[in-house]
Amino acid sequence: MSVKLNDHFDDLVKNYLFSEVGKRVKAYQEKNPDKKIIRLGIGDVTLPLSKVVVNAMQAAVLEMGMKSTFKGYPPEYGYDFLRKAIVDYYLKNDNVNLDMEDVFVSDGAKSDCGNIVEIFGDNPILIPDPVYPVYMDSNIMAGRKVTLVNATKENFFLPSPEGIKEDSYIIYLCSPNNPTGAVYDHKGLKAWVDFALKTGSLIIFDSAYESYVEGDEPRSIYEIEGAKACAIEICSLSKSAGFTGVRCSWTIIPSQLIIEGKSLNQLWARRQATKFNGVPYIVQKGAEAALKEEGLRQSKETIAYYKRNAKLLTDLLTKKGVFFTGGISSPYIWMKTKDNMTSWEFFDELLSKVQIVGTPGSGFGKNGEGFFRLTAFGSYEDTLEAVKRLDELL
Repeated sequence: MSVKLNDHFDDLVKNYLFSEVGKRVKAYQEKNPDKKIIRLGIGDVTLPLSKVVVNAMQAAVLEMGMKSTFKGYPPEYGYDFLRKAIVDYYLKNDNVNLDMEDVFVSDGAKSDCGNIVEIFGDNPILIPDPVYPVYMDSNIMAGRKVTLVNATKENFFLPSPEGIKEDSYIIYLCSPNNPTGAVYDHKGLKAWVDFALKTGSLIIFDSAYESYVEGDEPRSIYEIEGAKACAIEICSLSKSAGFTGVRCSWTIIPSQLIIEGKSLNQLWARRQATKFNGVPYIVQKGAEAALKEEGLRQSKETIAYYKRNAKLLTDLLTKKGVFFTGGISSPYIWMKTKDNMTSWEFFDELLSKVQIVGTPGSGFGKNGEGFFRLTAFGSYEDTLEAVKRLDELL
């Protein structure tokens, strides 16, 4: 066959991080079937959907079963009832004013983080290292030039634009961060907004974990003055309302975002109309319920459960004198490995000696070498047992 392939796929890391983790865990479990493995690796939630969400989705199912209330294809940009709920959420929680037309409902932050660059030209991409693999891999697949910004122990894994060559970049930022759990304060985020405004760059801000933020740290980039003129925000209900298996997110593209006389909002609307058939009505009714007062209250209980798990882990690391970031305004704990082991050496030791699975930091980039990610998404009982086992090992 003479059909040409996309050669950029050859530039990807051969083994996707989580696939390699799964492969090693499977091999160990087959050799040690009696050992109980505690999984604190891939960031999937474990608690069920809240009652108010389930009730809303059940009611929507009944609507779909009646001719008078049946819904076919949903709007590509989302039903107005959900777009309004999102606008209201931003105003109440972040004191941010948005227009409904700025909101695009989608099936997951992961999808939009990868797809959003389709509306841009060949600008260089600026990505912190370590990084959520989707930012890197989706741009490599598209053949884009990626420049890495060093996130290190010295800057507490919160890089600034200081010293970066001035150019018009597409900049990926995530706060609270995946994988490091680090959270930008207003000053740190303002530095990036100011840099973007000065250089004509655009920020893609992943706020998927904003509901975990404690204190005064910004939950939305639009809390920073000037951000509506230089930033797109992508958010999700996956980790706040347990929608990892339901799939609902949103992307905010303010009408002020104009490049070469063209509206980014309208370009994305055109892209979605061409390539996306919308999020199902049943899912959007569940999402609306999750963003209303009772839904937020029930989600807060779920988040508190995961935060209690995180505190178990961070208390232990503090007691042991282990450097870490995250775990307070984030479900992720990013820790230094034991005795300067490599990330994969530490992975193998945890698995073989105490049967705990985490994620090697090196899988998120070269600056992740020597670090390790744990998550708080397990059960309280499993997390408590994991802490006891770690206490013996560290």
